[in-house]
Amino acid sequence: MASVILERNRKKRLEQGHPWVFASEVASVDGDPQPGGLVDVLTHQGRYLATGYYNPASQIRVRILSQHKLAAMDTAFFAQRFSDCLQHRERFLPGADAYRLVYGEADFLPGLIIDRFGEVLVVQLLTLAMDQHRSEIVEALVQVMAPRGIYERSDVSVRELEGLEQTTGVLYGECPRHITVSENGLKVIVDIEEGQKTGYFFDQRENRASIAPLMKGWGGRSGITLQNVAAEDGSLQTLPVNKSGKPVTFPYWDGATVLECFAHTGSFTLHACKYGAKKVTCLDVSAHAIESAKANVEINGFSDRVEFVVDDAFAFLRNQVKGQEERTERATGGAAAEGTSGSKPAAKADTAKPMTAGGGRTWDVVILDPPAFAKTKSAVAGAVRGYKDINLQGMKLVNDGGYLVTASCSYHMQPQLFLDTIMEAAKDAGKVLRLIEWRAAGKDHPQILGVDEGHYLKFAIFEVHSK
Repeated sequence: MASVILERNRKKRLEQGHPWVFASEVASVDGDPQPGGLVDVLTHQGRYLATGYYNPASQIRVRILSQHKLAAMDTAFFAQRFSDCLQHRERFLPGADAYRLVYGEADFLPGLIIDRFGEVLVVQLLTLAMDQHRSEIVEALVQVMAPRGIYERSDVSVRELEGLEQTTGVLYGECPRHITVSENGLKVIVDIEEGQKTGYFFDQRENRASIAPLMKGWGGRSGITLQNVAAEDGSLQTLPVNKSGKPVTFPYWDGATVLECFAHTGSFTLHACKYGAKKVTCLDVSAHAIESAKANVEINGFSDRVEFVVDDAFAFLRNQVKGQEERTERATGGAAAEGTSGSKPAAKADTAKPMTAGGGRTWDVVILDPPAFAKTKSAVAGAVRGYKDINLQGMKLVNDGGYLVTASCSYHMQPQLFLDTIMEAAKDAGKVLRLIEWRAAGKDHPQILGVDEGHYLKFAIFEVHSK
């Protein structure tokens, strides 16, 4: 087997479990490795470190497959790796019928993503070597998983860095476009052909469940209390009663009002309803996404509690804040707009005129789960501005004592930078935030210690208070 010999002065990343060898770390190549073929990786002294696959056209020259000698990437190799992946998911997600089965480097299969949607598997082949072993991958999946069908969603731009074209299509069996699976007891319809990525984002599974405590305990703010009420037969019943002394019949009287932005298929909306939300506003800029969210809400029986909005989240949030500020100004007769000392007071608000801004609504819980704003290191500055903006506007729309649920899936937006950005937003918004929960990706997205690139998802729940 050909060998790649590493530079003497390289960082010792491979010894710490990192799975990539960059072109700048290669001192020389011994033999004639074929693009996509296996190579042994050696130190400058000739000591064996690992075996991986080689691509001279990629900046990631070698991707590590094993810390031990490996003869071939054949069907038996993939079948063993897939069996290990399945065992991990069955241990930590018992009874689940949908999850990420293979998570690339973290499952020791760099360049390969496989998601399970019931009896159908969706595959992404991201590198040259994985593309070359498409048939072995399919054969091994059939052996281990016995799926009804296998569908390829290799329509991602990262393939072009490997000299590959984007491609999609059926690889095996029958693959219906829409598949209904379950998550945390909810039904979810997945579009494997047109949905984002492979059709669904599994990495937030546990995070979506973590919002359960936020969804109840809000009835008191509306003046609703539990009281003993005499029934017709003279017995006492404990019922919710409003300020007028009338029993409340709406079953979700104690639920939160919730805004979910960047909803995609409405996954947080579904969980909010399941856990008792009173009313949910589900927003996405994509009409296709909102249609998917509507279908998911309907099959779970939540349609009476959800309103759908097709709009840009940034514009929607700003419009609501503007309307809120205008309502405050009109309610105080314009007093809030008076000039500071030494300046001419501003004109009083004319409450006879219609409001110029729409909206002005607030919610008990605001959920922000945007797409990655920083896909490259050079995009970090712009991403910081974007994350600050949405969190600034979002927390202004949270009722005092309510909750901001916010996430970032940008690897280049490092955890401390994300927290610092939110803190700056809170300062500008005049809010005090109390961190209630801090989470990462779920158990079907394991992380190799020392591989920072895999630590991409940040998820936080903050309690929001006005200064």
